[in-house]
Amino acid sequence: MSKILVIGPAWVGDTVMAQTLFTLLKQQDPTAIIDVLAPAHSVQVLLRMPEINQCFVSPFSHGSLNLRERFKLGRTYQAAGYQQAFTLPNSFKSALIPFFAGIPKRTGWLGEYRYGLLNDARKLDKARYPLMVERFAALAFPKDSPLPANLPWPHLQTTQESVAAALKKYTVAKVSGQPILALCPGAEFGPAKRWPIEYFSQVAQQKLKEGWAVWLFGSPKEQQCGVDIQALCQNQCVDLIGKTKLVDTIDLLSCADAVVANDSGLMHISAALNKPLVVVYGSTDPGFTPPLSKNVEILSLKLSCSPCFQRECPLEHLNCLKQLTPDKVLASIDTLRSRGVA
Repeated sequence: MSKILVIGPAWVGDTVMAQTLFTLLKQQDPTAIIDVLAPAHSVQVLLRMPEINQCFVSPFSHGSLNLRERFKLGRTYQAAGYQQAFTLPNSFKSALIPFFAGIPKRTGWLGEYRYGLLNDARKLDKARYPLMVERFAALAFPKDSPLPANLPWPHLQTTQESVAAALKKYTVAKVSGQPILALCPGAEFGPAKRWPIEYFSQVAQQKLKEGWAVWLFGSPKEQQCGVDIQALCQNQCVDLIGKTKLVDTIDLLSCADAVVANDSGLMHISAALNKPLVVVYGSTDPGFTPPLSKNVEILSLKLSCSPCFQRECPLEHLNCLKQLTPDKVLASIDTLRSRGVA
């Protein structure tokens, strides 16, 4: 039996993709105990991963070094008997706690001056591992080992009890026979990843006319998106943006018959729930962090100026998203339904 500490990613989408690493570790050693230290919002996702034994909430804010506090926290893990640590973020500070804890084997990709902190350090070959999920998966094996032909994709678990509790908690009605469209209009990275709110509203209006229920999901920072969509839809949607805990959002999203999302954490969650999913890409590249699901339609115009990976459109026109009109998204939902997955 091996005991493992993972320093988890800060981003929700990366946390979802990290489940592939956890699954591979459990495949190699079914008795492995995997604990994860991660930010509070990432822990909410980890709670729906059966591979995880225990989650610890990181007390450190994004970007803060807090060297003394990291030393103290690392020392608290010394007696836990961890044999290996995986440091998934690429920052210097993220590698400090396994080092201070004296964990014998400390695995991760070389990043900000991490020589010495990691003693199983890997040099990343981006051409060999173009996908983020591949970079996580490669850490499960010795250096330069080939990856399995078919990586296990993330699969978040919900139960009937947890879903029923979430529906009751947020007083959301799930009407038998009525399909549910989930809209996820936000993206933490910036405006260049966000499909126009007017377009989300047009999709919502069309599905409402067809008798669907429309539920809106997002973080507290994205609440204005819900306000704007509701204003354009005569308050006919169920606006849950900023009102639910992320772990409850996972349960509620599991009720959806189709999801429309930007390239975001909720996109990765929807894919890991195996929900029929339409994803709109603007400034980012579906070839790097795609939704890991077969039930997906990816929409990207692949203009000459995209992907630019910028938070805001450097050309100030946002054509990569504005020219991707609602009819294309509605057609993609129909395509999923014709395949019997929406």
